[in-house]
Amino acid sequence: MNENTNVIEPALLTLEQACKYLCIGKTSCRKLFKEHEHEFVVRIGNRLYANKSLLDKWIDDQTRA
Repeated sequence: MNENTNVIEPALLTLEQACKYLCIGKTSCRKLFKEHEHEFVVRIGNRLYANKSLLDKWIDDQTRA
């Protein structure tokens, strides 16, 4: 039986989601979010999020450097 399940991936990742996505701990992820002014970090109120598409681009740039 085929079921069409549309999974909507979020455009913004929370800290916890980014940790799982990057396979790093919360402390390292917080440092990445706060210590560097990366283009993928989005602040909404007092919360920090990672724009997934820009994070992927940043990862590609880091692996090519």
